[in-house]
Amino acid sequence: MSYAEKLLPPQPAPPVLAPPVSWSRIFGLCVMGLWAALAASLLYMMVSGWDNEKFLRYGPRYLSGLWVTVSLVGLSVVMGALMSLPIAFARMSTSKVLNAISYCYVYIFRGTPLLAQLYLIYYGLGSFKPQLDSVGLWWFFRDAWYCGLLSLTLNTAAYQAEILRGAIQSVPRGQHEGAAALGLPKKVAFLKIILPQALIVALRPYGNEIILLIKGSAVVAVITVFDLMGQTRYAFSRTFDYQAYLWAAIFYLAIVEALRHLWAWIEARLTRHLKR
Repeated sequence: MSYAEKLLPPQPAPPVLAPPVSWSRIFGLCVMGLWAALAASLLYMMVSGWDNEKFLRYGPRYLSGLWVTVSLVGLSVVMGALMSLPIAFARMSTSKVLNAISYCYVYIFRGTPLLAQLYLIYYGLGSFKPQLDSVGLWWFFRDAWYCGLLSLTLNTAAYQAEILRGAIQSVPRGQHEGAAALGLPKKVAFLKIILPQALIVALRPYGNEIILLIKGSAVVAVITVFDLMGQTRYAFSRTFDYQAYLWAAIFYLAIVEALRHLWAWIEARLTRHLKR
């Protein structure tokens, strides 16, 4: 049996090798340079084309549209989350009837465009004015804002139901068996053990769904809802200045970026016990 009689002296760290220059690296740098030049040119055009009169005239309209967009998306997300709970449980149910109904709902609202759903609710149901008036629902379907809220809620409920179902089913079976071994009732085990783990899994997909809904909410402008995009269309129709849409893009980007940072903070807060 051999053994070392003398330790090796400490060796210096290996030199840091510079990455080799390749055609793909050169192409990437060129693309980044083009994007930087484009951003600089857009910034220059915005500064050089600044008009105080347009800002004072249409700035309050942009803020009003921003509030409509935020309120519309916020309400639809909350109501969609409430709707997604029974839909997700029906999707996991052993009842073939409940499973078939929930599957058809999710399949239809995930498989058709949001714009088509909005048209069907606003123009389609709006054609049944006498029937809706007889049951006292015409006040709801005659208002474009309520129709937009309903279409966004039904759409996001289908997506949130699938997110929640997948998150619940991703929890290991051993968690259920451990709760049963401790004698916990199924309701307590679900609320205290299964659901918290599922929500952590579903947290990031929920954030992606809200971001997609924020960007998708711009379609309500086509049914005369003066959200952020609706006010942008109004400003452009009066000025024919392309910067109207550029400012709208900046507002949407700011909303998405703020939500992204908020979601990252929430995720870091809820998963702090998992970090070493």
